[in-house]
Amino acid sequence: MSAFILDGKAIAAAIKQEIKDEIESKNIKCGLAVVLVGDDEASKVYVKNKIKACSQTGIKSYAYYLQPTAEENELLQLIDALNNDSNIHGILVQLPLPSHISPNKVISAINPKKDVDGFCAQNMGKLFLGETDMLAPCTPSGIIEILKRSNIEISGKNAVIVGRSNIVGKPIALMMLRENATVTITHSKTKDLKSITSLADILIVAAGKRELIDASMVKKGAVVVDVGIHRTEQGLKGDVKFDEASKIAQAITPVPGGVGPMTIAMLLKNTLKAAKDLLEIQ
Repeated sequence: MSAFILDGKAIAAAIKQEIKDEIESKNIKCGLAVVLVGDDEASKVYVKNKIKACSQTGIKSYAYYLQPTAEENELLQLIDALNNDSNIHGILVQLPLPSHISPNKVISAINPKKDVDGFCAQNMGKLFLGETDMLAPCTPSGIIEILKRSNIEISGKNAVIVGRSNIVGKPIALMMLRENATVTITHSKTKDLKSITSLADILIVAAGKRELIDASMVKKGAVVVDVGIHRTEQGLKGDVKFDEASKIAQAITPVPGGVGPMTIAMLLKNTLKAAKDLLEIQ
């Protein structure tokens, strides 16, 4: 058995084309501010990729670079200015931040209507309440899009989430519940992880631990979504042992080319939604 590859790169390209077509057809002015504090190399790459994606869709990007020594108040003042800038419809502050800056305080300072990462309490609260009209976290939204656009049934399926972060684990659990899956969340304190993951019809792994999941932990015919990404001498690896799991699973996301491109695509989709909401465009 060889698993069907869930091509996030191709799906993301289709979404970006849809965004570009809508922006052009409706002549929507759409601006995204990307803020980077410090000189983390991985963060620089992520910001560069996001700016590039904006240029591909007609979204105007505004990049702001602050020194690693920038004070928290300097960043908060910049966010306040962006909140009040009519050219800016989405604000993204690249994480992680330097240790002397509180990410929670920064996220809370962003206008919820411009919070295109979907991390603030108001957007998360709407997600918890089962509402759909909000800016939802990008990676979980991307996972749902991958499943739906690949014609994978979610309703009634046993979904197991490995990881409980605010960025992926918790919100994807809520989104899978909204799609009528039966959801189990596992984490670092879960006992006998294998006994739980091996029951999953849909296994979503966002543990942040390289190749944690092997073939013995995957149910035959399951759908496996690997959110992890780790740089190794052999190239990029995920949280799942792809070569093993792909022989057991019905479908699986690759690393790279799976969830990663979808995260950026959903960021752009959130930015377009924010612009339409702020400009009251239907």
